[in-house]
Amino acid sequence: MQPAMTPRTLDSLANDSRGIGQRRLMSAIALIAVAGAIVSSVSLYHHYRTSKTAFCNFGASFNCDLVNRSPYSIVLGVPVALIGILGYLLILSLATIYRDKAETPFMLLIASVGGLCFALYLTYIEKFVLAAWCILCLGSLTLIFSAALLSAVLAARSLRKR
Repeated sequence: MQPAMTPRTLDSLANDSRGIGQRRLMSAIALIAVAGAIVSSVSLYHHYRTSKTAFCNFGASFNCDLVNRSPYSIVLGVPVALIGILGYLLILSLATIYRDKAETPFMLLIASVGGLCFALYLTYIEKFVLAAWCILCLGSLTLIFSAALLSAVLAARSLRKR
């Protein structure tokens, strides 16, 4: 015979399912961060290559070489792709090493929204200044948007728990 479900048992089950949901969100954010670091690494590799490549040149509208080697691809002497790698590694460390800390969902939200704002600025430069798109940059924009969205869900859930 099984014991009856008490309110205390139901509460612990609800907390366990929230914990599983939070772990899944953190894992998804971590995977997105790994993918972002890889995309940014490929972009950094193409930034430093001296020869032109046909890697993602699809006519005048899509030209990674033009975007990756423009004056806008460097901020204060640091390649934008390297900034992306460091940002994604920060998000990865928050979603893995620091995942159990209470403030982590909010730190993830701040980091990913900051990255999203920077990516949107760079997308503006691509569209209105360079008039060329970079597939790698658009891929990174999609990834950081996804990380920001999942971080917002995680932060909202964390607020509800309190």
